[in-house]
Amino acid sequence: MMERLIEAGLMFGNLIEVSSPTMVARYNAALEKLIGKRTTLTEFHIDLSGFSPEVGDELDDIRYLNPEGCNRMFILLSLDQLKAPLLNAQFSTMRSVLRNFIQDNARELMALSVREAVMGELVHSMWRIKSPADLLELRSVTVEANTPTDRLGEAEQLSRLIEDFRAKDDLWQDDAYIDTMIKLAGRVGDITRHPVRFRKTEYSQGNFYTNYFDGLYLFRDMSYPAMLYRGVAPGFPKIGAVETKDLESAVDVWHFLQLNGLITSVFEAADLNAKALLRQRLDFMLANVLAGKADAPAELARLNRQDLRRFAMRHANDLPPEFEVVEAALRAAEQGLKPRLPGPTEPGCFYLYRAAQLPDRDLVNQLLSEFTPLDIRQLFLCNKPAFYKAYQGWTERKQNYVVEFLSRDEALKNDEAWEDLFGDGTPEEEPPPQAGPWGAIPKG
Repeated sequence: MMERLIEAGLMFGNLIEVSSPTMVARYNAALEKLIGKRTTLTEFHIDLSGFSPEVGDELDDIRYLNPEGCNRMFILLSLDQLKAPLLNAQFSTMRSVLRNFIQDNARELMALSVREAVMGELVHSMWRIKSPADLLELRSVTVEANTPTDRLGEAEQLSRLIEDFRAKDDLWQDDAYIDTMIKLAGRVGDITRHPVRFRKTEYSQGNFYTNYFDGLYLFRDMSYPAMLYRGVAPGFPKIGAVETKDLESAVDVWHFLQLNGLITSVFEAADLNAKALLRQRLDFMLANVLAGKADAPAELARLNRQDLRRFAMRHANDLPPEFEVVEAALRAAEQGLKPRLPGPTEPGCFYLYRAAQLPDRDLVNQLLSEFTPLDIRQLFLCNKPAFYKAYQGWTERKQNYVVEFLSRDEALKNDEAWEDLFGDGTPEEEPPPQAGPWGAIPKG
């Protein structure tokens, strides 16, 4: 069922190929050290963390680098991994933590990876999550990293030996002591010029999404903090000092977002083409209706906007209530009038909003996508797990439409989609041109 997505590069896209015998051997050495297993594959693809879908299939364990879900292990072979997505992410913060660790410690990683992979674990203060309350304990992530041959441990040992050698006058006569230092230096290099010690390994984890408990958003660094998840028990409004909100309640979510100033109307954004955005959303709604009609063309993605509307008008009674709300707002904007913004009890309300330009913009846009499922482009960009889950329930005609549209949408390839949806600002920047497996050494 998902083969079309994979073939079109819409699933497992931008993974990094591992095919040279050297890199496969390095991967295996790290994998054996981490989980006691090796792969027999001679080529495969990896994500940002070194996870490979092919290796997961071979081991019959799609969570082989993330067994408990909380502390994700990783294998770093190349700076190219910065371009790759993070698959099966249990926490929305894990990608930024791993990217920041790589960028913050580029010099050290380059020195370590000359001969072997760098491997490790993203460690929370808890290794198993049993209840939503446990998530409040996760305030930071520590990156523990090394190489299969323990080069960091040997470098630290060499550093202590050098300090003692300088401090004690009689050690220059100890041949065994000096021989140990020489052997260690031969393995770890000149640590006096190139210290093998990471500059930064601890990262804060403030607001985040986790797929624990069927999907949960924690916004604690807010004026009015809240935890949003499904199945919130009535009469249980707080966990500690944090309010709990039902993720399935549009009213609860709406009031939380408004109270904290996390969303703005698409019409208030000077950096956003609100009319074009809403026209596209209406097209998606029309296509969704036609996808279930026998008299509609088989290749919906080939229809232009006028064709879509002409066919859809035959089934006007089947249009979703969201269509009428969004169309009325668009019509007012096109006539130079102030559009009416409906409240959360009316369908289509969330289609007229976007995240405010704040640090948690991406997380808020992911939350909004939960309430704008008919916008397949925003769902794909902001909430891929929800997109893949929804895709499996669509008709074959809609699946074909979505794959064709996303595959041909040039906006997805040049950041215009991000500007259309979110205004100024693009996804995390790609790394600069590389020179060797870990790129050019950064200045400073």
